[in-house]
Amino acid sequence: MTKYAHDEILPFEGSGQDKKHQVEHMFDDIAPKYDFLNRFLSLGIDQHWRKKAIKRLAKGQPKQILDVATGTGDVAIMTYNMLQPDNIIGIDISQGMLQIGREKIAKAGLSGHISLRQADSATLPFEADSFDAITVAFGVRNFQDLEKGLSEMHRVLKPGGKLIVLEFSRPHNALFKGLYNFYMNVVTPAMGNLFSKNKEAYSYLNKSARAFPERNDFIRILNGVHFKDTLFKALTLGICCIYEGRK
Repeated sequence: MTKYAHDEILPFEGSGQDKKHQVEHMFDDIAPKYDFLNRFLSLGIDQHWRKKAIKRLAKGQPKQILDVATGTGDVAIMTYNMLQPDNIIGIDISQGMLQIGREKIAKAGLSGHISLRQADSATLPFEADSFDAITVAFGVRNFQDLEKGLSEMHRVLKPGGKLIVLEFSRPHNALFKGLYNFYMNVVTPAMGNLFSKNKEAYSYLNKSARAFPERNDFIRILNGVHFKDTLFKALTLGICCIYEGRK
């Protein structure tokens, strides 16, 4: 499997742990403030991005959906409310995030439709051809092995099933790029430190987003692990992209 630049970016340099375990501990630590900071730092636009991504599944009317890197379950809950599938399973490596997600799901009265479990994207605990659709929102850049994670998602999709990935990208407009870089390099880590007391986590999230193979580079990776009909759509002046592929 090919290694990519973002694979080498770690939340805590010098900790001695591999990326997977560092990411797990980082999200356990910031879980209580994660939803608040998402809304605050994105000015609420992240919810709009999620809705646009989920709408791309509507035509296929998927009944069994897997949400990888589900975090606190935002996409899983939104997907159920929008598409009404039979069942959604969300997986994540962080128990801290999953616990908050389970509380949100129970509060929404959706425990009979959405279940969350701890699992690693590199070794999905499901049989081949299990899901009609898979979603991943702001999670693929945290995979320890990007190609292995994508290959696993391809394996557990049913033939004809669709993968939807939502991930940060870098704007190409020169004027907007300067504003974006200041916001991501200065404002985001400072706000992360102020509210979550974990500047390293939000600095890592920025660095990993900047190093991630975006747009056509990511499409080539999807094609390389056998996804078909791949495409991407840039959102909000290019600071986020929806990626799509089919098995």
